[in-house]
Amino acid sequence: MNFFDNHKKLFITALASFVGLTVIVAILPAMNNQKNNAPLPNAVPLSEEAFLGKQSFIANGCVSCHTQQVRNVDMDKVWGSRPGIAADYAGITRTDFWRNTATLMGTERTGPDLTNVGTRQGSQAWNLLHLYQPRAVVEKSIMPAYPWLFEVKNEVEPGEVEVIVPDAFRKGVNGKIIAKKEALYLVAYLQSLKQAALPDGKAPAEFLYKKEQKPVADGKNGSLNLPDGEMLYVKNCASCHQANGEGLKGAFPPLKGSPVVMSDDLELYVKIIMLGYDAREEFAVMNAVGTDNKLSPEEVTAIINYEKTSWGNNAKTVTPEEVKKIMDFIKLTAEK
Repeated sequence: MNFFDNHKKLFITALASFVGLTVIVAILPAMNNQKNNAPLPNAVPLSEEAFLGKQSFIANGCVSCHTQQVRNVDMDKVWGSRPGIAADYAGITRTDFWRNTATLMGTERTGPDLTNVGTRQGSQAWNLLHLYQPRAVVEKSIMPAYPWLFEVKNEVEPGEVEVIVPDAFRKGVNGKIIAKKEALYLVAYLQSLKQAALPDGKAPAEFLYKKEQKPVADGKNGSLNLPDGEMLYVKNCASCHQANGEGLKGAFPPLKGSPVVMSDDLELYVKIIMLGYDAREEFAVMNAVGTDNKLSPEEVTAIINYEKTSWGNNAKTVTPEEVKKIMDFIKLTAEK
């Protein structure tokens, strides 16, 4: 009984038990994980701008709604090319001596998972507009706007980035909407979020509970063996050009009635998808969607045929062989 009456012995015993359990339950397993895991060979460390953007991501509470973990279930396949593994997080280090940002894996997926968003949506223009006013690019978005990351000026100075905002969302703002450094850093962080490729010969884990994928057999695809062009369009193109193909005035061009879509110049069409486009001052720069998302000739063909036969468009469809020939030429040219 003397033990329970001695507050010093009670305190020391409780403290020793706490420290001992902490070492056994937390510290030793963590050290073992560090020993047995390392970043993938193709993993790219955060740049200085992306690192600062990560701090902005945390400060603005983005982790409250966005996860960074691709689970091994088929429903997560839209967020990454493979399920996440421990090596994906092995390169994450402390912010400083006092702060540990952990992995930002998150637990609440109110918004889309961001594990591979740098590949899925690599356009700086789209990301800046999305931060300024999410509903400008996603009509029913519940994400809050972040106008304090931007400022209004009369002129764009050298080195500054203007955000092209449709008139409907300017709300009486007169002047140029300029992204502050914090916004540029945040977008740099988002663009850095890309799943690293596994080493050659290493097969990724499979997604579980897969749904059977059936090829689409309709006139829009022009073939029984092409994937669903509408689904691919929604996944890769609709965020900018919109589901109705009308784009956003002053930001992203329409595909409905587009001269490029309606033309027989397939080479230009495929180059725009694979290499991006920056030829019209009134619209934002398009990133290399096809290359960034590693679209196959069949997928590019399905997207083109969907665009050529939707929203009142009635242009001649194309074949995977035609598209593949152009894509091979683009790849060959890039390698020289």
